[in-house]
Amino acid sequence: LDQDKEYVGFATLPSQVNRKTVKKGFTFTLMVTGESGLGKSTLINSLFLTDLYKDRKVPNAEERILQTVGIVKHTVGIEEKGVRLRLNIIDTPGFGDAVNNTKSWKEVEDYVDQQFEQYFREESGLNRKNIQDHRVHCCLYFISPSGHGLRPLDVECMRALHQKVNIVPVLAKADSLTPAEVRTKKLKIRQEIEQFGINIYQFPECDSDEDDEFQLQDQILKNSVPFAVIGSNLQVESEGRRFRGRIYPWGLVEVENPEHSDFLLLRNMLVRTHMQDLKDVTRENHYENYRAQCIQSMTRMVVQERRRRSVAQGSPRGQGPPRGQGSPRGQGSPRSSTSG
Repeated sequence: LDQDKEYVGFATLPSQVNRKTVKKGFTFTLMVTGESGLGKSTLINSLFLTDLYKDRKVPNAEERILQTVGIVKHTVGIEEKGVRLRLNIIDTPGFGDAVNNTKSWKEVEDYVDQQFEQYFREESGLNRKNIQDHRVHCCLYFISPSGHGLRPLDVECMRALHQKVNIVPVLAKADSLTPAEVRTKKLKIRQEIEQFGINIYQFPECDSDEDDEFQLQDQILKNSVPFAVIGSNLQVESEGRRFRGRIYPWGLVEVENPEHSDFLLLRNMLVRTHMQDLKDVTRENHYENYRAQCIQSMTRMVVQERRRRSVAQGSPRGQGPPRGQGSPRGQGSPRSSTSG
């Protein structure tokens, strides 16, 4: 019987790890990429119930055309039921707004690489105790609802990033589309993602022992890509209920209504069910690939330097006489100790 069994006590290890982790707190870095006017800022504020952009100056149309792609980092501390989350939002203002958007994703790609490089340097240093993790764990890529699917810029940007960061595609401003249009665009975008060989974030396969409800939710998530979203910070009241939404002449749109958008699915995926997996995939796949490339590059440099030195040492040009042999010219007899 179990009650007669003597326990050592290591069954408390999970709770020990949990207490230590909760005390330390969590960090999550989310990048948002896409052209201006797709509701990126509003969606982020809606997702995390905060106002990250209250001091931001919104550029006019002319300023948007002239500005270059920049990287802006917003950090906010969020606490919920004693659990602290340090949330880093990486915004990319100016992306896709220029007349010529050739290589406009380079700034974004360079930023992701720089965070890998910084982590690699700190990890390789002597003081590894207080390493700050600024690696990008997820990139929400916003796709315009206008057009027939992915634009060339979308394809090139996602292909530049897909080996370095977890890409989660988002169909922006879903309230500008009919339900039939949303379904058509989702199917078209999924087909183009496969056609162009873009590797987006893959939800982990369910274990066989997972309950039916979890497996159903997992399948719903996979079928929802790209997530059709609506963002709003406006509190609307209707029929005695208050909710975040938008008011139109033809009716109301509720941000958190599953029949109106995939907002709840996206938030649950990012925060409740897959945040740790996004961090694990970043560490085990994307960062490890970068780290392996760095080590291979350093090894090649060491080998090349050894070969260069070996060639230089073995070169006959400027090579002196063998050790122990002096030049016969000017060689005198040993100095005599006797005087004349």
